[in-house]
Amino acid sequence: MASLNVGNLGEYLREQRRNAQLSLRQLAEAAGVSNPYLSQIERGLRKPSAEVLQQVAKALRISAETLYVRAGILDAERDRDEVETRAVILADPSLNERQKQVLLQIYESFRKENGLGTGEPAGEDGAEQETDDDDAGSRRTAG
Repeated sequence: MASLNVGNLGEYLREQRRNAQLSLRQLAEAAGVSNPYLSQIERGLRKPSAEVLQQVAKALRISAETLYVRAGILDAERDRDEVETRAVILADPSLNERQKQVLLQIYESFRKENGLGTGEPAGEDGAEQETDDDDAGSRRTAG
């Protein structure tokens, strides 16, 4: 996995935000992150998670995978097929967020089974979300 280059990422985000003619505050609100946090990302002081990058990319209407590569989360050449598959899943408007995460978990498990697992921690986070959702479902059924 490549090392994180948050300075380059921050400069790129600032450029994309300005091209979209959005203020820092507008982008932060659209992405669901705090204004100070987004400012720190742009200045290279914070290392955002893949989830935050996905939210920012959606708000900017750019590819989350582009941001993942800029942040060093994905290696551009080695992970091209996986990036494209993930992008298609995440961009599908007919799926809700839970369905997208479950589908990505299944995809990741098959890749790992075939010896092609990634260094991205999304699969681990997704497993935790699934457990949380299962617990919530049990509470709803029991109540």
